[in-house]
Amino acid sequence: MLRHWAGPCYGGVMLDGAIETRSDVRHPQARDRIVFVAAPPGFFVSHRLALAIRARAAGYDVVVATPEGEGVEAIRAAGFDWHPIPHDGGGMNPIRDFLTFRSLVRLFRTLRPKIVHNVTVKPVLYGTLAGRITRVPRVINAISGLGFLFTGDRHVRRWLGMLLYRLLMRHPDMRVILQNQEDLAFFTRHGLAPAGTIRLVRGSGVDISAFRPRSSGEHAPIIVQTSRMLGDKGVREFIAAAREVKKRWPVARFLLVGPLYPGNPSALSQEELEAAQREGVIEWLGYRSDIGELLANATIYCLPSHREGLPKSLLEAAACALPLVTTDTSGCREVVTDGENGFLVPVADAEALARAIERLLGDSALARRLGQRARERVEREFALDLIIDQQISLYAEPFLRQSG
Repeated sequence: MLRHWAGPCYGGVMLDGAIETRSDVRHPQARDRIVFVAAPPGFFVSHRLALAIRARAAGYDVVVATPEGEGVEAIRAAGFDWHPIPHDGGGMNPIRDFLTFRSLVRLFRTLRPKIVHNVTVKPVLYGTLAGRITRVPRVINAISGLGFLFTGDRHVRRWLGMLLYRLLMRHPDMRVILQNQEDLAFFTRHGLAPAGTIRLVRGSGVDISAFRPRSSGEHAPIIVQTSRMLGDKGVREFIAAAREVKKRWPVARFLLVGPLYPGNPSALSQEELEAAQREGVIEWLGYRSDIGELLANATIYCLPSHREGLPKSLLEAAACALPLVTTDTSGCREVVTDGENGFLVPVADAEALARAIERLLGDSALARRLGQRARERVEREFALDLIIDQQISLYAEPFLRQSG
């Protein structure tokens, strides 16, 4: 069995970039069951469905548990047994969170999985605790980013988030997947999980055959951001930058693609987005399933996020050979090197974002060069098969018992 890691050892974390061959790994027994727990379902479809399909092909019996919502039909269409769980996406309501936890305990007791793979913050916290109570042999926790608990200057939420991780991120045999070096350093510095459990896997990968550069012909410049409609994703900075750029490039189109996320404290309202659209600043397209086609027709991709794990949206745009404009923050720096395959701008700086966009609009040769380098980097470092191989290997690692 091969294990692929991405850098040197750090605090007990395997990061050495080499391919390690092991003869003592555990292979799946007759239909060992994996339960994926994720929220929302659309995120599971875009970020983990390919992994679930590969795990099934490797011999595991795969079950998926998510809240109701967009994406459930795609999970069922892929042939997976799906179970609903209650989930409060953005708040910290203890009653609703207890219902999430209780439903996971009941599900694990019924299904008796050998492995639980939790994705996103609340499934990670409550799925780990439920796995410990129900004696699930192995828990995999994929933390896509530190999320609203750790973003900005929200000191009380930050303290509460660290307390919850310290209390709940304990299981006799656990692996914690982090996506970038800064989150890894944060976790180890604050003791949010036992150091020996942490692994670095850089994102969820991108299908470089589905997202690829295509000639889209001549048209007005199109600048795209794909994300949930959150302030923490830099949506307001994107709108402000669009307003500024259109003063000098009135034909440029600014497309915001993604759903509302009303449960999150930084969510934009539908009224705010529609007001910007009526002003003629942006076009808000809402949720779309044809992201590859939208990117194929784009000129520039922007993600002015305040913090990320390792954004799949940047990888998809890079695979389409688009020049990238993003923020100089964790996760985004893993994908973009300033001046090499895109530009990094300060967080929450709409003026700098506008200047970077205008620089690319005014220099098509530069935009093409950065876009080509973005594609080459994705092929080399973030291809879907490479990332999935790293995650599948965690299911078969030798048993590692943790205390606490």
